[in-house]
Amino acid sequence: MSILLVEDNPQDEKLILRSLKKMNLANKIDVARDGQQALDYLFQENEFASLKGEPLPTVVLLDINLPRVNGLDVLARLRNNPRTKLLPVVILTSSDDERDRLRSYENGANSFVNKPLEFSEFAETVARLGVYWLITNKPAPTGI
Repeated sequence: MSILLVEDNPQDEKLILRSLKKMNLANKIDVARDGQQALDYLFQENEFASLKGEPLPTVVLLDINLPRVNGLDVLARLRNNPRTKLLPVVILTSSDDERDRLRSYENGANSFVNKPLEFSEFAETVARLGVYWLITNKPAPTGI
């Protein structure tokens, strides 16, 4: 089981990684720091061409406000590709804008979660996300 974290804020990245590792939820947690890097990783292109044939992550934790390609555009591209259209994507954002939430679900997000401001609440939220998406949730079948 692996996770792709798409996060441009170094402090949030550090907290999310620490929270997930503390729970021992994923064998591998990869990080993309902008939307284009996330697309390259998931489509195994450019700097990630060596990943060709590797399985997709179990879940993508995707911020909205990203450099180069924003999170909503990343999500739309994932949903328009047969290989990634069923990949679970959780929007994990500091945005509290209802339009962002609506656009996230319109573009096929599986979940929309606000990043809590308080450190301990943030860590707990990330841990709960990990438990749900990596242990509780049953992913869509592949290869059917």
